[in-house]
Amino acid sequence: MKAKEVAAIIEEFAPLFKQEEWDNSGFCLGSPQTEVTGILVGFDCTPEMVDEAIAKGANMIVTHHPLIFHGVKKIAPDSFLGSILTKAIKNDIVVYSAHTNADKVPDGVSGILAEKLGLKNVGQLDESGLGIVGELPEAMSARDFISCVKTKLNLKAVRTSRLISGPVRKVALCGGSGSSLIACAMDCGADVYLCGDLSYHDFFTEKGFMIMDIGHWESEIYIVDKFISLLTKKIHNFAILKADNNNPVYYY
Repeated sequence: MKAKEVAAIIEEFAPLFKQEEWDNSGFCLGSPQTEVTGILVGFDCTPEMVDEAIAKGANMIVTHHPLIFHGVKKIAPDSFLGSILTKAIKNDIVVYSAHTNADKVPDGVSGILAEKLGLKNVGQLDESGLGIVGELPEAMSARDFISCVKTKLNLKAVRTSRLISGPVRKVALCGGSGSSLIACAMDCGADVYLCGDLSYHDFFTEKGFMIMDIGHWESEIYIVDKFISLLTKKIHNFAILKADNNNPVYYY
């Protein structure tokens, strides 16, 4: 099987045309014509992930986040990005990603979060396809909702704005960086908006509206299992391996 055929399986689920203009999903390194002997699937392409691919005999890496977002002016083997590129090229490893295109499909990043939280009557949050809005099976207090989120998503901690006094019924969410959709969440009548990467000033919210930052990695990591599921259903002649995915953010 060639790398382009592996990519086609992912793109049937998350078409490349859906990605944001600034994104760089698709083949980042290597030829689509490469004959694949093993696939390592992870969240970010890191030096450790390339080492793992080499050790396990996988010559294709599939990730959520693209390895390269912007133009590369220098490849230094002792830099973070340079070490990845140098090692992957030397070992003929293809690197492919599905990022905002996997964010936008209904059962992608945000859809998985909505399912884990048990949201009902779900719909699209933003007209671009980003985000989900839905309803809890039963209304609950803000504190109970926080506990629910931490339990269902296996979180150590969350950051929130001032808790609302009324019940939480309607929930909007967006996996990954979600500050750009705060206004959409308010406009759709959500009681709480859940996402990642919020800044200090985002936490000054209107009365009756609350935001929750669960972390970027924490809100998107489940897409890795989705990619693995898609690939294992259609590929049976070589291994589909899950990388040791580690959050680059540490909590103490």
